[in-house]
Amino acid sequence: MDRRSLLTVATGAVGAAAASQIPASAAPPSHAGQGRRPVAAFNVISDIQGDLRDLGVALEDMHRTNPTSAGLAVAGDITPRGYDAEYAAVTAELARHTHARTVAWAIGNHEFYVPKWRDPSTLSQETWPNGTTEDSLFRSFYGFAGRNTVYAEHSFGGIPVLSLGTEKYMHYHDPELWDEVWLSEAQLTWLEQRLAHWARRRKPVMVVTHHPLPNTVSGSHNRLYSRDYLQADRLLGILGRHRDVFLFCGHTHWDLALSDWYVRRVVPGTANLDGFSVINTGAVQTGYTDDGKGGEVSVPGTFNQGLQVEVFHDRVVVKARDFATGTWLKQITVPLSTRI
Repeated sequence: MDRRSLLTVATGAVGAAAASQIPASAAPPSHAGQGRRPVAAFNVISDIQGDLRDLGVALEDMHRTNPTSAGLAVAGDITPRGYDAEYAAVTAELARHTHARTVAWAIGNHEFYVPKWRDPSTLSQETWPNGTTEDSLFRSFYGFAGRNTVYAEHSFGGIPVLSLGTEKYMHYHDPELWDEVWLSEAQLTWLEQRLAHWARRRKPVMVVTHHPLPNTVSGSHNRLYSRDYLQADRLLGILGRHRDVFLFCGHTHWDLALSDWYVRRVVPGTANLDGFSVINTGAVQTGYTDDGKGGEVSVPGTFNQGLQVEVFHDRVVVKARDFATGTWLKQITVPLSTRI
């Protein structure tokens, strides 16, 4: 069970040699001296979990900084529990703000928390699943996202964006498991084929998933998040072949101010010694950081973070944003192995 679920609903080798990272406040505009605009610029957020006020603040700030955004990717935990009314509230909040027309939704573990409740006002974990079927949880997500699979492909201004997610809520299948991610052979094969397709066309690919891969970004070395994927090795083996893959993940809510918000993950045996990019997405609702004891501690004050991503012909610039203060935290420039 997620260690923050009750609080929320009640209220390999890593390197960065191929990239340059500097505080955004000290950086020139990402296209300075290049005389070119990005091919596409888009935004990434995660972990809304019912915090609609901060979602509104984030949407307004993203529109100010990126008014022609090619898309918005949401890396899971869209709702606090997965009730249809909670999805509807997110839809209504989006309608109150100007935002990118194309939205890529990834499913998160909080989309599966209805079974912990007898009704929306009564927590009853001892009687889990309280008559809720696993299929109904997926149908609620599909109805909201407007598709009939967990995984999907979108285009943000011609840049492919692939959304991944669990196809089972594991506690229905194994009483010893809860929020672990299970990927079908069909999803893994689809991912492999789409990455190969875009590699042949010399395009970078953006991959959006809720849970962090082990031994990558902030929190993924922590015991709380080290075993989120049941097929971690298989997934890493697919992603690790491609230098121009950028994987965005949430779930931890760990602060983008941390130094390992961005890493290159090298996967042994893939013949790609440069690795691929993995980026933490921060969170809209509540921030956390390392407590120095193998756990975590909440970040004090208002927390509302996300990313702006700018794709150029020869590089990708990722900027970490504090929506609450309207300031840039940092940015990183990642050269592409092939020009678009």
